[in-house]
Amino acid sequence: MEIAVFFTDFNNNCICLICQETVGVYKEFNVKRHYQTKHAQAHDKLTGAERADKIKQLETILSSQQQFFVRVRQGNENATKANYEVAELIAKHGKPLAEGEFIKDCVMKIVENICPEKRQDFANMCLARNTVARRVEDISSDIKRQLGDKGDRFEYFSLACDESTDVSDTAQLLIFLRGVDTDMNITEELLDLQSIKGQTRGADLFESVCSAVDNMKLPWNKVSGIITDGAPAMVGERSGLATLICNKVNENGGDAIKLHCIIHQQVLCAKHLKFDHVMKPVIKTINTIRSKALYHRQFQQFLHDIQAEYGDVLYHTDGQPMDELTDSTWLTDLAFLVDITKQLNALNVSLQGKDAVISQLYAHIRAFKTKLHLFHRHLLQAEPNTTHFPALHGVLESLPPDNVHAQMEKYADAISALMEEFNVRFRDFVTIEQDLALFSSPFSVNPDDVPPHLQLELIELQCDNAERNKHQQLSPVDFYRQLDKGRYTQMRTFAKRMLSLFGSTRLLGSRFIQTTGAAENMIPVQREESTASADMCKLFSQH
Repeated sequence: MEIAVFFTDFNNNCICLICQETVGVYKEFNVKRHYQTKHAQAHDKLTGAERADKIKQLETILSSQQQFFVRVRQGNENATKANYEVAELIAKHGKPLAEGEFIKDCVMKIVENICPEKRQDFANMCLARNTVARRVEDISSDIKRQLGDKGDRFEYFSLACDESTDVSDTAQLLIFLRGVDTDMNITEELLDLQSIKGQTRGADLFESVCSAVDNMKLPWNKVSGIITDGAPAMVGERSGLATLICNKVNENGGDAIKLHCIIHQQVLCAKHLKFDHVMKPVIKTINTIRSKALYHRQFQQFLHDIQAEYGDVLYHTDGQPMDELTDSTWLTDLAFLVDITKQLNALNVSLQGKDAVISQLYAHIRAFKTKLHLFHRHLLQAEPNTTHFPALHGVLESLPPDNVHAQMEKYADAISALMEEFNVRFRDFVTIEQDLALFSSPFSVNPDDVPPHLQLELIELQCDNAERNKHQQLSPVDFYRQLDKGRYTQMRTFAKRMLSLFGSTRLLGSRFIQTTGAAENMIPVQREESTASADMCKLFSQH
């Protein structure tokens, strides 16, 4: 057909090589009529090799033209894609929208020096403030659309809420959603950011959450739980947000549980450890060193000279006389505080992993409570065991022998009080502890201790050695995902509900700290105090 009538098939279109017109219906009669009426007089004289060369020449021209348009289109698409990606980075890192122009200026300087031939490609990018704002809005709308599509497939979802005040004194309510679909794919995303005018009572927060859920058309009977911080408006027994949400779910035929953020509770427990007579002198010295640049530089050099573990401190130094440095009892109190705070910090870090399942987070809490019992027993032994208290062990010999047991009893009492605080604050998790145990260790629980609708399937599961081996090798999500849908229907449903639960509101603060300051209440202040205590203890040991 090409040689006879100068037509070719290009991208599923029948195109004339001579005039580059496209025939609507690809039929032999149509292409012959086109050639005879428009080109036959000029091209019939071409025959044999001459005609073939002409066709090849016309094909090359057509291909070059098409490739030019493809390159232009591809370049425009790449520039638009880069625009969106830069806008996303600006928004994600909480930078001003006007930063786009600064970024472009920087990129242009790099391009001019490294690959000047690409200058025009980069110059075509528009990163003006208004453009970046529109891109961010487009990204937000697309994420919301995707979330709506996923929401239709959720089997269960839970909510995490945190209210804080931004720099303009406007109350902002962050509402996050964690949903699980039929295939146990987990989605964690911001559901809404609501600005609240006037009061921030539980009823006001509840109205905002209802608006966010209803706007996304999510069914209330699929809400598995709500997790909040410890503010009265959030956890009030009668009119708190969590209570109102649970009542709303019950009214719609569902069953939701309310939980207090694990990390927030852990930080509150840490604050219960009162050693003000130790911390106040330390903090006073901290402020003194940070008040003058010279003191700070001298302190950094001193730490370097003594090869201290830390090369700097957040807010302290040894910048003024301290009578406490000669008090052996005070030094041992400081050493104990250093050690126990280090343990609390390690717990805090373990609770901040990404995509952690609630059962894994609570396992860290249970492990820490068991460690506290161990510490308590060790300190009360006839010969106190300070294996897990290295700082205390290093200064213990400075104590008078007749004062050692009294000090150990004081520290044991402090640990006992800390244990009680953990028990009180985590009582909401105790109510679901049996479910957490079943989810994390289905082969270890007694079938008599689980709900009746799960008992028969659990027995089947426990007697399946192949599934037992898979449970040891796979993550909880992957293990329950691979369970046979027909054989373990109830167990899979139970697993989806557990997987949908948030363990903490840390996600809210970490992702939106620049915008709302929501993480302020979640940052563990004990981390800063631990660094201070550790460095001070090193200084004192050199004294």
